[in-house]
Amino acid sequence: MENAEQELTVRCCIVGGGPAGMMLGLQLARGGVQVLVLEKHTDFLRDFRGDTVHPSTLQIIDDLGLTTRFNALPLQRESTLAIQFADGMLAFGDFSGLRPFPYIALVPQWDFLDLLADEARRCANFELHMLTEATGLIHDGNDAAGRVVGVRARTSSGATLTIHADLVVAADGRDSVLRKASGLPSRDLGAPMDVLWFRLPREPGDPGYTHGVAGRGQFIAMIQRGDYWQAGLVVAKGRAEALAAAPIAEFRALLARTDPILAKRVGSLEWSDVHKLTVRVERLLRWHRPGLLLIGDAAHAMSPIGGVGINLAVQDAVATANLLGPALRGDAPIEDVQLAAVQQRREWPTRVIQFIQTQMQRRLIAPALEARGGPPNAPAILRALSRLHVFRAIPTRVFGLGFRRERAQFGVRSE
Repeated sequence: MENAEQELTVRCCIVGGGPAGMMLGLQLARGGVQVLVLEKHTDFLRDFRGDTVHPSTLQIIDDLGLTTRFNALPLQRESTLAIQFADGMLAFGDFSGLRPFPYIALVPQWDFLDLLADEARRCANFELHMLTEATGLIHDGNDAAGRVVGVRARTSSGATLTIHADLVVAADGRDSVLRKASGLPSRDLGAPMDVLWFRLPREPGDPGYTHGVAGRGQFIAMIQRGDYWQAGLVVAKGRAEALAAAPIAEFRALLARTDPILAKRVGSLEWSDVHKLTVRVERLLRWHRPGLLLIGDAAHAMSPIGGVGINLAVQDAVATANLLGPALRGDAPIEDVQLAAVQQRREWPTRVIQFIQTQMQRRLIAPALEARGGPPNAPAILRALSRLHVFRAIPTRVFGLGFRRERAQFGVRSE
């Protein structure tokens, strides 16, 4: 019925069916917690989402006994990262020394999320409501400064859904509705670039691995996805809008100049094929208030540098399940000090990665985006250092393993 009202009561309501929300929902459900996940879309099938699953996340997947099912997904394994300069390809990242997963896995995020959802649905205490969008928070005594005691949502039919929950977890991304409703302050760390994502066909003779293409004034990320490239043009803030205002022919010509190998395959590219990612690097000063916890991109938007967003979100979810799962399995209220423990656990590694990202943005990316001329040669010092395994291993350990890695303890089952 149009505009009908429904009410539900659960122990934990998670808003957002991304990596953080689905991972947390799965672990809590397996651990015996009554949990409801809200996802505003009809499915998980959206292109140009974070698809890089790092060794830190592969370890968690293994902890949960899902490695066999994960390996059956359409994935690509990458052990080396490289940048193409005018004078040749330069390797700068080597995962081969990491154990037990000496690679990153490139897997469509919708397949990964479907796997987590299918596994969670095996638990009778788990519910996933698709096409259900959170619209606001419910406070104790209708006082906006009071304890959060639930969520208001709207279904695709227009029905109003009132969900009463002992704990609400906002995992609804960088444009989080619940973060705005919470009034929690954030700190913007800035980003000098945006990314224009699009697909291009792969052809015989193309490099068989993910790499970057260095240019002056732009940079192209080429992610190997089997029969096509997921390509991202990195440009200075404001330039994406200027490019979009010009004929598509100018965009095609820019791609061809940056990487001549693309010249013969950009002819059919249209603006409707291009998706803009507005890059933001920010984090909440406080990730919680009584009855509410924010994790993943809702708590800290990351730069695309290193492809760490999905992996930090999963780490947040695992820490939340480990720290709060035992208490949520009981009947006692979740105290603010328990929510603070999650932020205390996860804020430091987030700050470290964001510091590294902002330094790279400031010292490497911003100057490169301001440069003009043809594609550059590799700096001599960088080419010399790339011959050293210890140098190539640094970025893979920093981004592939991260800091203060989590291991799943709550809701763990073997294969």
